Amino acid sequence: MSPRRAGSAGRPRRGRPQDDEQGSRPGWLVESVEVDGEDWSQRPVTGAASGKPYRCPGCDHEISPGTPHMVAWPSGRTDSRRHWHTPCWARRRAGGRPYRAPY
Repeated sequence: MSPRRAGSAGRPRRGRPQDDEQGSRPGWLVESVEVDGEDWSQRPVTGAASGKPYRCPGCDHEISPGTPHMVAWPSGRTDSRRHWHTPCWARRRAGGRPYRAPY
């Protein structure tokens, strides 16, 4: 029988984001932003968390499974969530118009 590994003292547990001293936010936390005068909610999706393809409304191309991307929706309207390539969402936030209607 092999010896047991020492506990995870001092190490964050896997799957549980930890806030650091700089005050950075965990990736799963939803952030509010303003786009074209409208409040939107956004959150990043890791590649490991995406298991199916989505169609990006910014460029009308497919977001392959396993690709990190953003999910955004008008605040309070979770039924209108859309998956965006991260650069497409950044362009949209900067005032660029999407290829398709975002909702």
